[in-house]
Amino acid sequence: MDLYAVMGNPVAHSRSPWIHHRFAELTGQTLDYGRRLVPLGGFAAAIAAFRADAAGTARGCNVTVPFKFDAAAIAQHVSPRAALAEAVNVLSFREDGIHADNSDGIGLVNDIVHHAGVTLTGSSLLLIGAGGAAAGVLGPLLETGPRRLVVANRTLAKAIGVVQRHAALALQHGVQIEARALDDIDGAFDVVVNATASSLAGDAVPVAASVLRPGALAIDLMYGPATDGFMDWARAHGAVARDGLGMLVEQAAVAFELWRGVRPPAAQVLAELRALVDGR
Repeated sequence: MDLYAVMGNPVAHSRSPWIHHRFAELTGQTLDYGRRLVPLGGFAAAIAAFRADAAGTARGCNVTVPFKFDAAAIAQHVSPRAALAEAVNVLSFREDGIHADNSDGIGLVNDIVHHAGVTLTGSSLLLIGAGGAAAGVLGPLLETGPRRLVVANRTLAKAIGVVQRHAALALQHGVQIEARALDDIDGAFDVVVNATASSLAGDAVPVAASVLRPGALAIDLMYGPATDGFMDWARAHGAVARDGLGMLVEQAAVAFELWRGVRPPAAQVLAELRALVDGR
């Protein structure tokens, strides 16, 4: 049986095994998908051990925090979108080596467009954060052609670095891209994406409510109870609040298709997972 896993630290909370097993059931695929807790600083060794333990049946893995940068370093082949993000969340084990990709940004775009029903083309978009999560979604967001995209971060220099790396892609798609400090954001936005760890840390929302246009979509890349504060803040200021559960399912669907060559029914699985998470 083909084996897959999600690799991270922590990883016990991950919904990825449930998602991928459900994808397999609905598409008639045979596979097993588990969790692997990776010691900090031990990512390369953990990948080698996974492949050795699987005795030739390991076909790939998802990579979660804090190893998305480590994953790029061990791959022989890195997709253009993963290279631009400098972060990897999907590894495929093939005869010619390890292939690295990033499905986070496509997953986020698919969730916003197909599940939230929001058009990104021509919109104004605020991306809060400039770390690996933000870099992983920025490229696909730019490719949708928003009118303006602002990357805001506590450390302005880090935001500037991410923007400069994506400047050519922004120009190609006609997007006005800017870097701003969190306390120096000009204007209000149609879509606000929180790609920081503020929700997980229990911190306050890192930007002022003035960034929200009435009816704006405010989406946190995290999901579960940790996002309650951000979502309550968004609703209190007239925005439509959304967590990252849809992105989680959609990025998994991209990975599943990379591995199996079959597109799973992401909308159905998202509805089932939402009911499971909400306890209905």
